[in-house]
Amino acid sequence: MKDSKVITTERTAERILVSDIFGRDGQKAQRPDHGFWEEKGRRIPIYHRCDVLVVGGGPSGTAAAAAAAREGADVTLLERYNHLGGLSTGGLVIWIDRMSDWTGQLVIRGFAEELFDRLPADAVAGPDPSEWGSTDSSKTAHWSQRTASYHGVVTWSPTVDPERLKLLSQEIILERGVKLVYHSWAALPIVEDGAVKGVVFESKEGRMAIMAKVVIDATGDGDLFGRAGAEFDTDIEEADVHHSMNTAFMLGGVDMNRWIAFKAGQPDAFTAFMAKGRAECGLFERPFVSWRNEVALFMGPRQTGYSALDVDDLTTVEVRSHQAMEQHLNYYKQNAPGFENAFMMLSAPQIGVRHTRRLKGVGAVLRSQWPAGVALPDEVGVSPAVSPAFPNISIPYGALVPATLDGLLAPGRHLSCDKNSHGFMREIPQCWITGQAAGVAAALAVAQGVEPRAVDMVQLQSRLQKQGVYLRPQAQASVCPDTATATESAT
Repeated sequence: MKDSKVITTERTAERILVSDIFGRDGQKAQRPDHGFWEEKGRRIPIYHRCDVLVVGGGPSGTAAAAAAAREGADVTLLERYNHLGGLSTGGLVIWIDRMSDWTGQLVIRGFAEELFDRLPADAVAGPDPSEWGSTDSSKTAHWSQRTASYHGVVTWSPTVDPERLKLLSQEIILERGVKLVYHSWAALPIVEDGAVKGVVFESKEGRMAIMAKVVIDATGDGDLFGRAGAEFDTDIEEADVHHSMNTAFMLGGVDMNRWIAFKAGQPDAFTAFMAKGRAECGLFERPFVSWRNEVALFMGPRQTGYSALDVDDLTTVEVRSHQAMEQHLNYYKQNAPGFENAFMMLSAPQIGVRHTRRLKGVGAVLRSQWPAGVALPDEVGVSPAVSPAFPNISIPYGALVPATLDGLLAPGRHLSCDKNSHGFMREIPQCWITGQAAGVAAALAVAQGVEPRAVDMVQLQSRLQKQGVYLRPQAQASVCPDTATATESAT
């Protein structure tokens, strides 16, 4: 791993995270051709029928299921792991990115706000609301070391206890009467006449099906819309981290305040520490704070050149990440102030995938839209811009709607956007926002007896606002724009 190619990213007006990206370890071996085994036709038992089926219980899927059920829909949530929250819990992406804009206004609201209102105080660490938007140098200096200040502005980007977030996400789903199905992996979409009607899934019981009036693909990788024949993009921004993979991990028994004092107070010694770490470990990452001073979070080393749609690549990244965890423990214990008593606490149960497919939708979030900051007619959410150089960014409903495929919505990191916008649209808060929009839209589509693309936009925006979502007043429309009126594609 010491010979891995290293790309060092730099902070710009369009990129907020400074990080090293490590190339793949050698060339991928060609998989041998072992021929085929013919599968005989099977009759698949139908496990359940519902109004709205959400596939994937990550941030977008949990928000979608909760929002659809709140609107009165009969909802089923299918999740392959034993918990909800996806990368925000099982992936240890417990540093939740910015939810306030550069003025300090909270724009990621709705389901996200409900979560933070209900989490115990000792499960969240971050600046007080009175500090959001502050440019006071002492405050920005403090929070810049604690993942909550960028470009000289304090932001609401807290860290959370993943177990508390798992439990709360589950309790909200159960409170709203959602049928929750764990340990089940969706295998194939059921498509009839150009519309998704349900999914075939695998579990310990074997192969079964769930039928639904609307399906929400919240897999994060676009597994359903990809296999249903919808168009998608796969291009990436090479110099950014948004396409990298890794398995995050936590070290316990540390003193992060001592570490921060070293990192901030002895810049030359810190630079030497990082250089020595790269030389000795190869794959190397700095720690981030967590919700507790005695727990260090490592959200890397970030690895590029691998595909999260390739089982061999997924395995390789897991192996490299777990090996790196041990190397980091040994190096940090020997060399890092505050890590003398560190121990391996947890490697993430879920691999950290940032990018695979992106839907080609009716609309899209596009880099060309950033400077204007205009509220699009079908706005269903607002994202903070990546830097103060840009105003807030409008998230259109069309970004969740496939260009041609019916019966399906696609919120989360695989929504329709270009490669630049994907850098922030893949983050946890944006997944909560787009998931909530998809859930409300799916419930309305069922209630109105129409396809998701034909949902009344005024009603959708009104229902979202009643669920606490922040929308701009000028975002008004009567119908979702169609492919003929879309001004730009995400390609």
